[in-house]
Amino acid sequence: MKPAAFDYIAPNSLEAAVEAIAAANGDGKILAGGQSLMPLLNFRMARPSVIVDLMHIPDMSFIERRGDTVAIGALTRHADLEFSDLIAQELPVMAAAMPHVAHLAIRNKGTIGGSLSHADPAAELPMLAVFYGATIKVQGTSGRREIPAEDFFVSALTNCLDPDEIVFEIDFPVLTSHAGWAFEEVARRFGDFALASIAVSLEVLDGRIVDARVAVMGVADTPRRLRQAEDALRGEGEPKTAGKFGNIHVSAEYRKNLIGALAERAFTTAWTRAAGAKP
Repeated sequence: MKPAAFDYIAPNSLEAAVEAIAAANGDGKILAGGQSLMPLLNFRMARPSVIVDLMHIPDMSFIERRGDTVAIGALTRHADLEFSDLIAQELPVMAAAMPHVAHLAIRNKGTIGGSLSHADPAAELPMLAVFYGATIKVQGTSGRREIPAEDFFVSALTNCLDPDEIVFEIDFPVLTSHAGWAFEEVARRFGDFALASIAVSLEVLDGRIVDARVAVMGVADTPRRLRQAEDALRGEGEPKTAGKFGNIHVSAEYRKNLIGALAERAFTTAWTRAAGAKP
């Protein structure tokens, strides 16, 4: 099938894009790479009256270190994240996760802002935003606001944006003290949507975990930060994951067992890195 008819607008500024999407009165869609939107249009699962294409707006694709954060422009492509030396150095869990995002052709076109706004519960970037505690910056007709990633994702394929708001930047805190980290994912085939994945980072001092961060996807309709598991890990020596995930609500026993298996591998890798050995 082909898309239903729509008007196409290609503004050259963020302000003009906000005006255009606001004028659509809730019946417009933002194009920011198109890897998720175009299939929806082609199957007529989405029938907007207006498409606002952001790709002609300058200065919305960048990766910059700013103090204790890495700022990423909303139009930065997945492949830019995958091959960035700055991402590899400062956000290593993201660097490890990016090759799992679909296939290279998709990563060459898809953008971080588009992925976050699409809010797919089986996508890696929403989980990474929750894992790192990212701040998602948006602009609408009433001005700009900053949204914590954990508040941004409401349910599957649903975010908290107002109809006139557009994501323009995402700030990721650098976990400078977390020397141990790991990312694990399982999909039916490499490049398919993930069945489940887990991200872990650890700060270890004198053989004890003094801080931990754990996030998962595939257990709910939004990515989840597992704060109870983090609390349980603090003060521990080499982590034993049995029992740390017993209270996670999941939709199926298979996914629960899968997350447990991934957790075993992720914690082992993170602990080994934190101890200074290459896994």
